[in-house]
Amino acid sequence: MITARWVERGAVRYTPAGLPAVDLTLEHQSTTLEAGSPRRVELQLKAVALGPVVQRVQALSSDGLAHWSGFLAPTRNGKGVTMHVTQVDSAV
Repeated sequence: MITARWVERGAVRYTPAGLPAVDLTLEHQSTTLEAGSPRRVELQLKAVALGPVVQRVQALSSDGLAHWSGFLAPTRNGKGVTMHVTQVDSAV
């Protein structure tokens, strides 16, 4: 699970099996403790949503934080990871 906002959202496309899919870039910012010292964490993460969760993703505005749940899988070229979103809820 990660708390983030989307900064890029592609158009809805359909898989060969007919499932809706949307590609995203999520942006996360937080502060955490590492070895007793505060550390600022800022990152962007590629993500994809498939099936019924696409409708929830489409309803989110880009300026609001959301809680994104899912799993990490290797990208098709094997150079990096993509988060496969299985659930998203507004962080309001």
